[in-house]
Amino acid sequence: MTNYVKTHINNRGVATITMLREDVHNAFDDVMIAQLINAFEHTISNDSARVIVLRSLGKSFSAGADLNWMRSMAKKNFQENLEDAGNLATLMQTIATCPKPTLALVQGAAFGGAVGLVACCDIAIATQRASFCLSEVKIGLIPAVISPYVVAAMGQRQAQRYFLTAERFKADKALNMGLIHELVEEDQLDNSAQVIISALLGNSPAAMTQAKELISFVSNQTIDDALIEGTSQRIAAIRVSEEGQEGLSSFLEKRSPNWLNAHN
Repeated sequence: MTNYVKTHINNRGVATITMLREDVHNAFDDVMIAQLINAFEHTISNDSARVIVLRSLGKSFSAGADLNWMRSMAKKNFQENLEDAGNLATLMQTIATCPKPTLALVQGAAFGGAVGLVACCDIAIATQRASFCLSEVKIGLIPAVISPYVVAAMGQRQAQRYFLTAERFKADKALNMGLIHELVEEDQLDNSAQVIISALLGNSPAAMTQAKELISFVSNQTIDDALIEGTSQRIAAIRVSEEGQEGLSSFLEKRSPNWLNAHN
């Protein structure tokens, strides 16, 4: 089987998952989806990986769904399409619920499902010439599986426009909507990524995992007694945890915490 995805973990604990189908603008099919799921699952379970970077080779981040794959799915029945959609949903959920920090590096086009990949990552950086499109309605489809993550990233009001018009929008608009966090020159993508990566590597791995869970816990919730109790329980638990104790001790003793010494 052809490898559409490559994973590399460097000695700093940075895992880079790279899409390799540059000849078709990194469009994905069922094989590539399965390989991306496998890459993320293995990286999540690898203790040496502390940060996960998702990127691609070539001019485009990803053109979305592969045309031949879409053609084949059009010939399949409802149940087969349901199972296929479930695989893409698994990929999105795996990225969105990853306990480790995730960073998407976007160059060129990010269309259709690729917008979902960007939205599922914790942080996204794009180049000036990057462009985005939720193009599904042009061909009689909807961005269903990716919609929870895209709407969360860009907001309901913006989604109502771009889901319906299928307009192509540039990176500056994606930045204003909150779909991406930073916009950089073409030759500065890697340098900008390193700034973010260095910041992430300086932090407690356990605390970042807990911070991600905290965001999910409090998002769109009413501030009531249950929410207040839940947040109080979380800070109390992490204060007495191993990394919480180490972090507080190292700060008070004016030394580096052991998670820095272990990986640098």
